[in-house]
Amino acid sequence: MQAQVRPVISSSFKPAWWLKHPHLQTIFAKYLRPRKKQKTVAEIFSLPDGDELQLNWMQPSRVAPNAPLVVLLHGLAGDINSHYVQTMLAKCRQLRWPAVLMHFRGCNGQPNKLPRAYHSGDTADLAAVLVEIGQRFPEQKLVAVGYSLGANVLLKYCGENNGANPLSAVVAVCPPLDLSACASRINQGSSKLYQHYLLGRLKRSTLLKLKQFPQFPIPLTARKIRRLSSIEQFDDVFTAPIHGFLDAQDYYQQASGKAFLQHIDIPTLIIHAKDDPFLSDAVIPTADELNQHIHYELTSGGGHVGFVSGSVFKPTFWLNQRIPEFLQEQLGK
Repeated sequence: MQAQVRPVISSSFKPAWWLKHPHLQTIFAKYLRPRKKQKTVAEIFSLPDGDELQLNWMQPSRVAPNAPLVVLLHGLAGDINSHYVQTMLAKCRQLRWPAVLMHFRGCNGQPNKLPRAYHSGDTADLAAVLVEIGQRFPEQKLVAVGYSLGANVLLKYCGENNGANPLSAVVAVCPPLDLSACASRINQGSSKLYQHYLLGRLKRSTLLKLKQFPQFPIPLTARKIRRLSSIEQFDDVFTAPIHGFLDAQDYYQQASGKAFLQHIDIPTLIIHAKDDPFLSDAVIPTADELNQHIHYELTSGGGHVGFVSGSVFKPTFWLNQRIPEFLQEQLGK
């Protein structure tokens, strides 16, 4: 019988004393991005169904010996400008590791070519990108880091590709492993502020799609989109039907990453903060839902992709210490 790995309650992360509150952690982290935007080269990548997405490549001036190629996946409504992407790209440049950000469809500032968009369980595009990267760099080890929605996609992909995963190790930061519970959580109390921001971005992109495709393949109007007041409502009228799900709950059930954890067979680090304002306790897997390949770190604080430590005058983004540390440890074995 395989040994089970229980959640790691203790962690090296210590929240900055002046940023104890999860909302402060979540909001302040974006101000730690590098002052100068990381230089990347954009590539439009064609997908098998005729659609496309954008890859942004970062190549250090000198690549370190045996450096992995780091594939990054952003969160809901994220892109190359997201603070966690920029800080990780800066860290990769410092380590002399090449990296590439995979934008989900329509997230690069330009509408994608099809009426469909992307969702939390959409692993086919990641699979296509990884196949292409593997063909271009057959001798290089591939690792991946996903944040929030991108972390859920990454874990689901790894579970689906047991025994045939081209990745050597992965890190998932704040994955919404139970999508139904997370949709309820972000619709409560002060978390509604984040929902309002994210929903606004989703509405704007969907309204552009309605203009782009006058004969839309599902019954949807601009008035209906504008009247939506929650992420779950948006998923019910757009995300689910446009991607072939019955409704939001059917989508949540099929796309949630928690059910795929047991099948992961490569070194995997999952990082959650217990005070995450986006995620409920339902995302925390039990020992039976994990396996010996998964290193699970549950911190007491950190917010959602926050994890700010250090002093007022020298704050640090702890993820950029912990993520490379784990990847280097696994690649060195």
